[in-house]
Amino acid sequence: MIRFAVIGTNWITESFIEAARETGEFVLAAVYSRTEERAREFARKHGAEAVYTDLQAMAASGAIDAVYIASPNSLHAEQAIVCMNHGKHVLCEKPIASNAAELQEMIEAAKRNGVVLMEAMKSTVLPNFAAVREHLPKLGPIRRYFASFCQYSSRYDAYKKGTVLNAFNPAFSNGSLMDLGIYGVYPAVVLFGRPERVQASGVMLESGVDGEGTVTLQYKDMDAVVIHSKMTDSYLPAEIQGEHGTMIIDKISRPSSVQIRYRDGSTEDLTRQQHANEMFYEAQEFIRLIRSGLRESPVNSHAHSLLTLGILDEARRQFGLVFPADAKSVR
Repeated sequence: MIRFAVIGTNWITESFIEAARETGEFVLAAVYSRTEERAREFARKHGAEAVYTDLQAMAASGAIDAVYIASPNSLHAEQAIVCMNHGKHVLCEKPIASNAAELQEMIEAAKRNGVVLMEAMKSTVLPNFAAVREHLPKLGPIRRYFASFCQYSSRYDAYKKGTVLNAFNPAFSNGSLMDLGIYGVYPAVVLFGRPERVQASGVMLESGVDGEGTVTLQYKDMDAVVIHSKMTDSYLPAEIQGEHGTMIIDKISRPSSVQIRYRDGSTEDLTRQQHANEMFYEAQEFIRLIRSGLRESPVNSHAHSLLTLGILDEARRQFGLVFPADAKSVR
């Protein structure tokens, strides 16, 4: 069993714990929170023996092998590096860091300490995303990738009433691009690599983060268009358009249906059966890396995460989104 600690006591951590237990190789050993009361409450609920409010003490524990981090984005790099410097493997929620510079320091720490560092981008390790990758050549020359993730935030109503919660606070490296846009950009990077040019626009809110925006990635013979929003909803599927046909993916953030519509009018269903809790696959992949002695995922690789954050950095630069984290080093 891999003994895990978790940082972050929210719904996504609960979902991860449930999914990871399904692997049969996960045990929750410890919970970290800034408040002891919250840590103990979460630990009781999920059966963890140890609770910590001191990150260094938790990282130094000999009863922990790996750490799952689901804290605010701005805390990811510092917390991950502390854990890795104590020999702990780290699975870190997306976006893995505030910017590419932070991630580079995290990668260096992972290599220096010989541990696994992986971004918890669940969509790209799903069986249905593997189907997308495997069947992409059937489309012929690819001309366009389109992905949409627009989801009205439950916290936006509070924002409009004057309460700025974490989701709309630049101090936590948040906003629509970081929270939702990344779901469209990361798969494009995995499928098509480094673009030749990035163009981006965003609607900035008074709090200092973006509420919605568009990112266009220009490749030699195609483009990739990503739209994202925390202020509106969208029901559009993702498409990869080729000269022989178009691949339709129901949701780029969690692909559960994949089909090709060919130009001759025929269709091919590529959908694969998946675990009900999609986070199962990121937990499985992370544990596989630890077991096998590998130090990074071939899909959610350091290179893919670094390139994605580089694109997000450039997009933010173009429409003027700056985080406090951009001005400091986590060393």
